[in-house]
Amino acid sequence: IIRAHYTITFQLPKLAFMLPQWHEYTGEWIAVDIGLNKTFIRQAETNHFLVTLNDARKILRPRAKFDHKGVYGHALIVAGSYGKMGAAVLASRAALRSGVGLVTAHAPGCGYTILQTAVPEAMVSVDKDQEHFTDFPSLANFSTIGIGPGLGQSPATVKAFQEILLKFRKPMVIDADGLNILASNEALLTQVPQNSILTPHPKEFERLVGKWSDDFDRLEKQKQLAARLKSVIILKGANSSIASPLGQVFFNSTGNPGMSTGGTGDVLTGILAGLLAQDYTPLDTAILGVFLHGLSGDLTGLEKGQASLVAGDLVDFLPQAFLKLLTK
Repeated sequence: IIRAHYTITFQLPKLAFMLPQWHEYTGEWIAVDIGLNKTFIRQAETNHFLVTLNDARKILRPRAKFDHKGVYGHALIVAGSYGKMGAAVLASRAALRSGVGLVTAHAPGCGYTILQTAVPEAMVSVDKDQEHFTDFPSLANFSTIGIGPGLGQSPATVKAFQEILLKFRKPMVIDADGLNILASNEALLTQVPQNSILTPHPKEFERLVGKWSDDFDRLEKQKQLAARLKSVIILKGANSSIASPLGQVFFNSTGNPGMSTGGTGDVLTGILAGLLAQDYTPLDTAILGVFLHGLSGDLTGLEKGQASLVAGDLVDFLPQAFLKLLTK
């Protein structure tokens, strides 16, 4: 098989181009318009889509003059443990930059001063435990929850995670140790609220569904998990794939290898929680959030270079990403 540096493809990219296993055979690719009927293409039945700038623009909603913070939701970020409070900081800052009205960060006692100092715009709910997530505040007033980054998997944390699943039945965003707890306690998968958003990287996804024979098989497992949980599954990586409960898959077109660094997933959790709190649908939240996340990385790369990119840069460049969507 030819191992190409570049591939020129007719009219549309092929599904294999979106999957990491085949990258060594295609290299960088470009689609060339050869004049095929675009109306026919739009009407053709498919479950696979590539998200572009125009697609993201159609999802983003404008703000009205008399809107106020109550209009844009209240997100609860449950993240962090002793030695991992950076995850809570990154997720909370990202949620705020995504346009949410209010953010409350729930963290162990060791994180109180950190969060109040690093994220003054967020309110802080303090766990009764000094080092781990073991309890949570009343959930009545929260629009959504982003949970998992930096939590750890202590027995008390697993118990509290189970309780929050039972008590909060609105769609939520589950990442990192939240996913690892689900993988280690399969019965909890049935407790995930419908229309939630799960954001595994490949290893976390393997813990949830087991091994796959190739990347096409992995894609099918992603669709099956989305259908089983009636939720949106985001499999992170280059061309992150977003699977809906109805079997559709949306591949992202933004992002770069510089984002392969600790904390970028925590930023995505915050962006998604912030958008979901604003009453975007779970699928629109996932498509728009992943696109903005990658676009922030691309804008960072242009100014600072990919090698020097850190997760906090994504939060700092998120306003520019929003502006790019709003500027035609």
